[in-house]
Formats: sequence, C-alpha cells, structure tokens
Amino acid sequence: MAPRLLVFGDSLSFHGPDGPLAADDARLWPNIAAEALGGDADLVAGFGWTARDAWWSLTGDPRVWADLHHVDAVVLAIGSMDTLPSPLPTYLRTGLRYLRPDQLRRVVRKTYLAAQPRLAVAFRGRPAVLPAKLTVRYLDEAVGALRVLRPELQIFGMLPSVHRSDSYGRVHTARSGAAAAMAAWGRRADVPLLDLEAVVGDHVLSGRGNPDGMHWGWEGHAAVGAEMARLMAPVLRPAAT
Repeated sequence: MAPRLLVFGDSLSFHGPDGPLAADDARLWPNIAAEALGGDADLVAGFGWTARDAWWSLTGDPRVWADLHHVDAVVLAIGSMDTLPSPLPTYLRTGLRYLRPDQLRRVVRKTYLAAQPRLAVAFRGRPAVLPAKLTVRYLDEAVGALRVLRPELQIFGMLPSVHRSDSYGRVHTARSGAAAAMAAWGRRADVPLLDLEAVVGDHVLSGRGNPDGMHWGWEGHAAVGAEMARLMAPVLRPAAT
C-alpha cells in the first residue's frame, strides 16, 4: 500500500519562489517527498507556524484527528519560524490583526513592519518568536501524544532553516542554539531530523530562493523533498510493500 504522510508545517511547506501555493501543488517539497516514496501527502500548515501552533493543531483540529487514523508517518516540519527575531511579544505581534478600525490597524502594522528590521538588529535577534526550550517542549508533547494514539506511527522532523531576510535585519542569532537543542531532543526522542541548513543553506544564502530571503525556490523544494524521502525511505518502503 502506498504510504500516506501527514505534514505539519509553516510557510516553508507551501511558499514557492513567487508566493504561497495550494497544498496539492506537485512542486512543493511535501508532495515531492511523497511521490518519491510512491505515496501521498496531506499538509496542515500556516504562515508563521511554530511548534506551538503544530501542537494546537494536533490537539484542536478534528480534521487532523481523522487523518491520524489513516497516515503511515507524520513529519513535524516546524521550528524554523520559532527562531526568527520577534521584537514585540508574540501575543502583541499577532494581535495587531485584531485592531479596529481598519485604518488604525493598517497604520500600526505598517509602522511595526518598518521598525522590525531595525529592532531585530538593535536587540541582536532577541527575543525569538519562541524560546528553544518551548520549541522542544511542544515537539516532545506532540510526539508523546502521537505515540500514545498510534504507537507504530513513524515520526520525523526538521532542524531550522536559515534566512537572509531584510524584514528581520538579516539577523538569525537564535538559530544555532535552537538547532542544537532540537538535535539533542531528536536523539533522546528517537525522531530522525532533516538538517535544513545542510540541504538549502546555500540555496537561501546565495539568493537563489524567494526574493524575501527566507522562502525557497523550486530548486530548494526539490532538494528538501528528495532528502526527506531519503530519510524516510528505509522505514516506510518496507511497510508500504
């Protein structure tokens, strides 16, 4: 039987060189990985999603509850956005969308976006969107819940990607610590992790990805899809056949 993947992701899972795309676009890495394994992928993702958002989706989305009964593997493709500079606390930054009237919301949001690169540089990338200890905590809770529900379910993850985004002042000081903490967690939890820096680091930092300096071009999606399939194949292919 062809393997079915359930991918929890951020915008790196559905954003191409020119913008966001529908989850079933064959050029996106989850679909490339699934095709290489002879199966299909379902994507549950959102802009700016962190490990906390994936946990909330896992525990609060009835579509996910249904999918979990039928998938062969889960990929926790989150953690990259956790490491971005967040000069405003997350609850204030995400709360800007709720400001009214509309004109006030637009002015405040425009002001914050203009200030964000300068603040990221001034604060040296601190605080991050989500501290590494919380990223690890939510990942661990997600894996624990999945293994209680489906002990036989195969689970994979990723180490954070890199960026050269002007929107964040090209600052990414939280990444190295978060990557180390996540790698240590992956070893403890027996969750294989794909190192995104090793796969798409040059693609992003050389400017071959999206002009925003964060998302990937098709070359990047193809590389991540191929490497993820290679990571998953020894486990999934025997079961699928």
